[in-house]
Amino acid sequence: MSFPTPDSVRAIRHFNRFYTRQIGVLQEHLYRSQFSLTEVRVLYELAYQNNVTAGELCRELGLDRGYLSRMLQNFEAQGFISSITSPSDHRRIFLSLSSKGRKVFAPLDRRSSAEISAMLARHSAPKQKALLGAMRQIESILAATPQSAAYSLRPHRPGDLGWIVHRHGELYAQEYRYDERFEAMVAEVAAKFIQNFNPEREHCWIGEKDGEIVGSVFLVQESKSVAKLRLLFVEPSARGLGIGRSLVAECISFARQAGYKRMMLWTQSELSAARHLYQAAGFKLIKKEPHQSWGRKDLVAETWELKL
Repeated sequence: MSFPTPDSVRAIRHFNRFYTRQIGVLQEHLYRSQFSLTEVRVLYELAYQNNVTAGELCRELGLDRGYLSRMLQNFEAQGFISSITSPSDHRRIFLSLSSKGRKVFAPLDRRSSAEISAMLARHSAPKQKALLGAMRQIESILAATPQSAAYSLRPHRPGDLGWIVHRHGELYAQEYRYDERFEAMVAEVAAKFIQNFNPEREHCWIGEKDGEIVGSVFLVQESKSVAKLRLLFVEPSARGLGIGRSLVAECISFARQAGYKRMMLWTQSELSAARHLYQAAGFKLIKKEPHQSWGRKDLVAETWELKL
């Protein structure tokens, strides 16, 4: 356990006050309806959750059981909710909005979405993306249970290579102090891949999680018998999920199917996580060479090989 500093506590309290004011502005319009904010929260859960029980609503919304019970009785009396008994456990009663309830809730839902859209529209697309990413990260860190580790791999499409160049340049500057010449090198590799792309012998995989790109790798033709793994990348927020291992495995599988005899890769000795992946996949270190590149004078390049 790491104990927070007083400055950290003050920063959280400051953010909490700021965020509460922002949300308060978005919720003011709800007071103009016949429902309280808490009632709208309950209606929202009933609209967007399947097979939810009163007990689950209590836990998820942090409501007193008696208070929620009276609210649900009122909703039922007005015909806003319907209930069914679980076929597998007759003690569990599943709640949902009735047709009348959905009709009453719909304008509230549209109004809330419009307010949020208006707030986002005041900011540029990059700032909107940064905001949503920060919110997802806060939710992931503070959630009582870990977020889903599910991810998927897909082929590249227009716009992906620009992301790859940008994130390599940005992250390697932050983590390893590589200057803009490293980003230029990544851009050169990506441009060469597109200009000479042979889909039967080369491929690019993009890793996605929750609709966001979180990783990438290239397999390119070095010669008729040798393939080269290039630009393996995994976002810090997605590390530990097995994405890097899957990307490397896809490269190896594709190379074998394409008929290559060997795979090669070039990396740096300080990239310990990547080196561990390569070693686990069966690559062997065959060459080390000190060099000065990208604003650093203390780098050691490594060449790894895998016989297919």
